[in-house]
Amino acid sequence: MSGEVGVDSARDDGPSDRDSRLGKLIEQLLSQARAGAPAEVEDLAARHPDLAGELRELWETALLAEAVGSRWGDAQAGDRFGAPSPVTLPANTTLGDYELLETLGQGGMGVVYRARQASLGRIVALKMVLRGSLASATDLARFRGEAQSAARLRHPHIVPVFEVDEHDGLPFFTMQYIAGRTLAQRLADGPLAGREAARLLAPIARAIAEAHRQGVLHRDLKPSNILIDVEGRPYVSDFGLAKRWTPDALDETVSLRSGPATLSGAVLGTPSYMSPEQAAGSRGTLGPASDVYSLGALLYAMLTGRPPFQSPSPVTTILMVLEQDPISPRALNPQIDRDLEMIALKALQKPPELRYHSAEDMADDLDRYLANEPVSARSSHFTQIVVRALAESHHVGVLENWGLLWMLHAIVLLVLCLVTNGMQLSGVQSRAPYVGLWTIGLGTWAAIFWGLRRRAGPVTFIERQIAHVWAGSMIADTLLYAIEWQLGLKVLTLSPVLGPVSGMVFLVKAAMLSGKFYVQAGALFATGLAMAWLQQQTMTPNFAIALFGVVSSVCFFAPGWKYYRAVRGKQT
Repeated sequence: MSGEVGVDSARDDGPSDRDSRLGKLIEQLLSQARAGAPAEVEDLAARHPDLAGELRELWETALLAEAVGSRWGDAQAGDRFGAPSPVTLPANTTLGDYELLETLGQGGMGVVYRARQASLGRIVALKMVLRGSLASATDLARFRGEAQSAARLRHPHIVPVFEVDEHDGLPFFTMQYIAGRTLAQRLADGPLAGREAARLLAPIARAIAEAHRQGVLHRDLKPSNILIDVEGRPYVSDFGLAKRWTPDALDETVSLRSGPATLSGAVLGTPSYMSPEQAAGSRGTLGPASDVYSLGALLYAMLTGRPPFQSPSPVTTILMVLEQDPISPRALNPQIDRDLEMIALKALQKPPELRYHSAEDMADDLDRYLANEPVSARSSHFTQIVVRALAESHHVGVLENWGLLWMLHAIVLLVLCLVTNGMQLSGVQSRAPYVGLWTIGLGTWAAIFWGLRRRAGPVTFIERQIAHVWAGSMIADTLLYAIEWQLGLKVLTLSPVLGPVSGMVFLVKAAMLSGKFYVQAGALFATGLAMAWLQQQTMTPNFAIALFGVVSSVCFFAPGWKYYRAVRGKQT
C-alpha cells in the first residue's frame, strides 16, 4: 500500500503499545483521506488482525470528528483541508437578468442574495455556490443537486424555485423571496406557545411528506432553514443536503468509509437536529424517518427554546444524540401541554420504527392536537405496547462487544452449576466446598471477563451500569450460603432464589438494551418456581441446580451467539 507507515504487525506487549499502533494507523488513514486518496481501512485491518475491530471503530469516530470539525470551521476560517475562504459578490453586481441587492446569508455550501429580476420587475432570492469560481467540482455537483431537488418540489410551504441557470460557468438558481424572518430568529425571543408551535410545524411536516413522496430527503431540517413570512406562514428552505431516495435504496453517501467526499461534512447535517442514524455514519441508513426525527427536534426547540441536545463541541453533541435521551420538554417548560410533549418525544425516539411512520402521520397528530382530539402519540393499542416493549434501545450496539464473552460466560455458568449439582447428589453436606467453588469460580471469571472486555476497547457508561447489576447478582448468589447458615438451613435450600435473582438482571437488560430480554427474564423467573418444586420431590434426584445452569446458560448463549455472528459478519 502506498505511503504505508512502518507499524509492526506483531501483537502488542501492552495497552500503551497497542494504543500507539492504533494511533499511527488512524493517522495514516486520515493522511490518505486528506490527500484525496481512498482510505484503505480493510487492507490495514487485514494486515493487523489483532487491531481490526478497534481500527474500524476508531476510524469511523476519527472521520466523524474530522468531518464535523470541518463543517464548523467552514463558517469562520474556511475548510480545514485547505479549501478557499467564502467568496461573495458586492451589491449592484449583475448576473444576466438579475441585479444583486444585498447578501441575505450563507450556509455551508451557498450564499443567498436578495436580487431584482429586471425582465419581470420582481424581487427574488438568488443562491449561488459559496466559493464562486474557486468552488471545487464536488461543491458544484452538490449545488446543482440542491437546485434540482428543490426545483422538482411543488408545495405551498416549500420555497419555490423559479429558474436554474449559470453565469460565467457558475450555477445559480432563483427562488421566491420570503420577507420575514427565520424560525431561529423567532426562537431567539424565547419558546413558542404550544398551539402556535403546532400551527407552524403541521404545514412544515406536510411539506416534508410531499418531498418524501417525490423521492427527496431534506436531511438538514433546523430552525434557520424554516422561513416565516410577515403573515406567519412557514416555508421549508435550503435543500443543500437533500438526497434522492427510494424505499429500496441505501444511502451510500452517508458511509464514513466512502472517502473524501464525506470528509467535507456536507452529508452530516446539523448535530443538534440530526437523527441518531444520521449521526451514526456508516452504521445508519437514512430514510423518511430521519426527517421525522428532525421535525421532532424542531418541535422540541419550539416548545423549550433549545434543541434536544446541545453542547459546546459538535462531536459531543453527536455522541449525545447517539447515546442519551432528551430531557423531558415539560421539565424545561412546565407550561407545555402533555399531548404536545408526547408528539415531540414520539418523533424523537431513537429506533426509527418507534417514530411516526411518516411526516404526514406527524402532521395529522398535530392537527388532532389543534382540534382538541386524542393524539396517536398517546395511543394504548395492545400491538403498539408490545412492539415498544420488545424494541431494542439505542444502547443495544454495546452487545457487539459482549457476543463472545457471553458465550464463554454461558459455558462457565453451566460448568459451575453441573459441578455443584454433582456435589449435592454425591452427598456433600459441608458448606465450605460450595462457597469456595462459587466465590473463587465466579470471582476469577469476573476478573477475566472484564479484563477481556477492556482489551476490546473503551467500556461505555451503559456497560458500567450493567456491570454493577451483574456484580450485584453474583454477590446475592454467594450470600445465599451465608443466609442459609444464619437461618440454620441445609446447604442449597435457598438455591431456587437463583432464578429470580438472574431474572431481575435480564429485566434490567430489557429496559436498558432490548425488550427481547423480557423472554429470558420470564424464563428465569419460571425456573425459580420449577427449582422449588423439584426440591420438594423426595422420591427423585434433585436436579434443580442443573436446571438453573441449563436455562441460564441458554439465556446468555443465545444472544451472545447472535451478536458474535453480527460482529463476524461486519468483519468479513
